Amino acid sequence: MINKLSSNQKRFFAELIGTFVVVVFATGSVVLDAKYVGTFGLWFIALAPAVAVASMVYAFGKISMAHFNPSVTVGFLVTKHMPKNLFFLYLAAEIIGAILGSIFVKYVIGTQVHLGANAPDYHFSIALIVGVEILATAFLMAVILIVVHTKGLKGFGSIAIGSMVGLDIFFLAFVSGASMNPARSLAPAFVSGYLDDLWLYWSAPFVGSTIVSCIYRKKFVK
Repeated sequence: MINKLSSNQKRFFAELIGTFVVVVFATGSVVLDAKYVGTFGLWFIALAPAVAVASMVYAFGKISMAHFNPSVTVGFLVTKHMPKNLFFLYLAAEIIGAILGSIFVKYVIGTQVHLGANAPDYHFSIALIVGVEILATAFLMAVILIVVHTKGLKGFGSIAIGSMVGLDIFFLAFVSGASMNPARSLAPAFVSGYLDDLWLYWSAPFVGSTIVSCIYRKKFVK
């Protein structure tokens, strides 16, 4: 059955499944930690999506380049690693996969903390929150482009990308929530009805990925 799918259909399902898994791990870990009153801690909340991203990049990297993230898709559009006509295919797959992931979390894992929706700490200034979210996404996009440019970083590409996700969350989530991924933020917010902070996660990650991608395009794309 899989062999009968077109290349674009394979890309669509790779992105849908990959984003689903990433959202389940990223938001499910937050829900579990809240459900059991901090039993797991920040290391678990950072490690779970890191493992999910690394696994999905390894599984689907050769099929779809393993975006699983609209800000990465925009970045690859800027660097010309993907044609413009595939943009909405990727975006649809990522959003559908993410929403399915949040529905799974709601009915299988729990409903705490708005299904694991991202939330910044407004004790910090808005400028710092936005800046940190831009920086977190820029770090992630930079590592992704290094992996792409080196054609897999000698086989450690998936680990490098997953590790960057985990490090961003571990060190920066306390300020901005460290989403880096508009789909990961949209899904729990949409399913739970908690839409307060979506403005941040549908702006800053795109800025971060675009800045890095523009630098890459200027330096390396002929």
